Amino acid sequence: MKIGIGLPATHPDAGPDVVLDWARRADAGPFSSVGIVDRLLYDSMESLVTLSAAAASTTRVRLLTALIVAPLRSTGLLAKQTATIQRISHGRLSLGVGVGTREDDFLAEEMPYHHRGARLDGQLEALRRVWTGGAFSEEAGPIGPSLAGMSPPELLIGGRSAKAVSRVGLWADGYLGSPVAPETLAGVYDLAVESWRANGRHGKPRLVGTAYFSLGERASEHPAAYVDHYYTWISGSARDRMIGNVLATPERIREGMDLYESIGMDELLLLPTDYHVEQLELLAELVR
Repeated sequence: MKIGIGLPATHPDAGPDVVLDWARRADAGPFSSVGIVDRLLYDSMESLVTLSAAAASTTRVRLLTALIVAPLRSTGLLAKQTATIQRISHGRLSLGVGVGTREDDFLAEEMPYHHRGARLDGQLEALRRVWTGGAFSEEAGPIGPSLAGMSPPELLIGGRSAKAVSRVGLWADGYLGSPVAPETLAGVYDLAVESWRANGRHGKPRLVGTAYFSLGERASEHPAAYVDHYYTWISGSARDRMIGNVLATPERIREGMDLYESIGMDELLLLPTDYHVEQLELLAELVR
């Protein structure tokens, strides 16, 4: 199982120099990818712009959106932006997409929240067509840059509803799991495999998971502070469960990696609850 690391772009105190320093250090090893999560109404850097900067600052690691809320974005512009990152990075983009759950993000973009699933279906079809050189629609032609001579971005589907997971077999290369317990993720992945087989796909979909981590002298403090700042819409037992799921000791990180690998995970993206580069360095020692 490969281990990736999240960039601290959702930490308001982490400026661009910090984020790109993380990307360069991750590129030096031992991580397989750098990832980024997505919000609109939050003091964070925009996901695709940040990954474009990370692409120019690295040469080896894959660039993973974990995930972006595609229905918030113009489909044609999304196709062009992702093709551009794929070209800039020489084929290293893994695009994780989902419908999103924060209605206020859609209000800010003046997009209909309750039709986001249907919108995503149309976007996935368009992305696949544009990335392979096809016309955007019957009325509009191709969108560059051309990806001739290289593979299109890897496409991963996130979300846990049956409808979301059914998109894996139709459009995607794999499934992107949210930060949940391994046994929960294994059950959802089974649905992704069913979708894969129902659509006549060979092999099996790639499984990429996510989990939060915290290390160092203040490891016990970071999870609650991060969850309370970023996940403002959850409270009570759900908040406590999310905080408790953070891998906050070297022993829990090792155990977590073993458990995720035991369910057949191909790659685990570990997301930081603190932005200081010490977090990356301590995690790197465990991964090597």
